[in-house]
Amino acid sequence: MSQYDLRYAIELLKNIDGQYIETNKEVDPMGELSGVYRHIGAGGTVMRPTKLGPAMMFNNILGHKDARVLTGLFASRKRVGYLLNCEPERLGWLLKESVQNPIAPIVIPNEKAKCQEIVYKATDEGFDIRKILPAPTNTLEDAGPYITLGMCYASNPDTKESDITIHRMCLQSEDEISIFLQPGARHIGYFREVAEAKGEALPISISIGVDPAIAIGSCFEAPTTPLGYDELQVAGALRNEPVELVQCLTIDERAIANAEYVIEGEILPYVRVAEDQNSHTGKAMPEFPGYCGEANPELPVIKVKAITTRQNPIMQTCIGPSEEHVSLAGIPTEASILAMVDKAMPKKLLNVYCASCGGGKYVAVLQFKKSVASDEGRQRQAALLAFSAFSELKHIFIVDEDVDPFDMSDVLWAMTTRFQGDKDILTLPSVQCHPLDPSNTTRYSYLLNAHGNACKTIFDCTVPFDQKEHFERAQFMDVNIEEWL
Repeated sequence: MSQYDLRYAIELLKNIDGQYIETNKEVDPMGELSGVYRHIGAGGTVMRPTKLGPAMMFNNILGHKDARVLTGLFASRKRVGYLLNCEPERLGWLLKESVQNPIAPIVIPNEKAKCQEIVYKATDEGFDIRKILPAPTNTLEDAGPYITLGMCYASNPDTKESDITIHRMCLQSEDEISIFLQPGARHIGYFREVAEAKGEALPISISIGVDPAIAIGSCFEAPTTPLGYDELQVAGALRNEPVELVQCLTIDERAIANAEYVIEGEILPYVRVAEDQNSHTGKAMPEFPGYCGEANPELPVIKVKAITTRQNPIMQTCIGPSEEHVSLAGIPTEASILAMVDKAMPKKLLNVYCASCGGGKYVAVLQFKKSVASDEGRQRQAALLAFSAFSELKHIFIVDEDVDPFDMSDVLWAMTTRFQGDKDILTLPSVQCHPLDPSNTTRYSYLLNAHGNACKTIFDCTVPFDQKEHFERAQFMDVNIEEWL
């Protein structure tokens, strides 16, 4: 059995100062749990005051005896570095290399699968997913309890190729879950369309509480991982061993063998439900841009057949706009941009950071090195390639090699002293971007052709190659600071 699972990650963090805390105080999953963690370590685009802090385990959940909820595992780039044994600044490169060196998952016998130690079936008397799953409600206006870190695994009905992704899922009744599948953005959405065209349900497993390598790897998108590429291969490469799957008990699909919880179900054909049918607030849950997403009036429905768990399972969750989303979405995006640009102009793009202010999706900082005069202008070509590699990017900042791309104050310093608005801005009007940005609407700007379009912008904050000698930063003495501490 693999040593890598969520509990391995927790034990690792327990031995690193400032990375993990627990509380035994009772907490209400309805708004209170997220309200607490907002102050402890949410970060990201969460309403201020907030900050980066440790991952936090809540051991006493109101209404759920013996349940535990973990949040914030990925809410720090430094912590992700610990979990993947990599310097935080090199995580994008690590994931790029992992995509290029995949290791396929394997299937282990059911009797060896930790995720099936306890079994609840929909045919059991009193079966209710809302009582089994201690899923939190981020705010009091949410449509309901949400699964925010569920690894959805399904297969193409025709080719049997599989894919794993994370989706917004709301508990709707004792055996139904709504699932938001952004059109054209995820492969499982395509699999559902193929099945529905045949009048068939799509078997799907949802694994909650897994090895961090699986969660990070599952967030890749096309073109880096095209249709037919199982992202579990990325996790295999990150750990240098295959991810272990197990056959589900009630559906023809597989799940993560050492997950804390596994939901087995089917996406029903032709069935739709209003996301906020129970709350009627018009809102879904807080999304990565920092706003509550609008409740969708018609979402596909997962009919739950069973839930299996480990002994004393841990529910893993995240606050939608927190730094966790920056890590989960941003680091794979960095890897995608690095791969795309490195093919076109090797060794020129030194690093990429998908910044917290953009939730890991909207804003990227490209650190570019101009070595010869003919490199002038290539930095802008790199930005255009980044837009093609990841359609949801909205703003790109390009900086020189002496600017720290992970320090937004340094990036804004470069923008202040190496940028002129009438010369160094490039715009791409009304290009498909992301529907969750409330400014990406024709209501906000009549220049946009459709909802979800944006004016994509490049901020070239690099020094012209022929003027580099006029922009040298003040050079300080290098010292061994340990002698003074």
